[in-house]
Amino acid sequence: MPEICRFYGIIIKMFYNEHNPPHIHVEYQDFKAIITINEGIIEGKMPKTALKLIFEWMELHKDELLNNWEKVENKKPLDSIKPLN
Repeated sequence: MPEICRFYGIIIKMFYNEHNPPHIHVEYQDFKAIITINEGIIEGKMPKTALKLIFEWMELHKDELLNNWEKVENKKPLDSIKPLN
């Protein structure tokens, strides 16, 4: 599963054998979650402070995330996305 970004201990990945809706996999410490890109629906558990940072990052990079999702569907290499500073 390719890692597309890492910041403040948060790791963001996308799988190649995925299904819709477009989403990301997030890991932080012992927590794991799946978050849809368009709706922001969360499956799993994540601390509130980490979620705030993740949603801030997602808002800044939504177009890049959707572009990577197209690459997932077409089995093309994913682009890294700049971390939150």
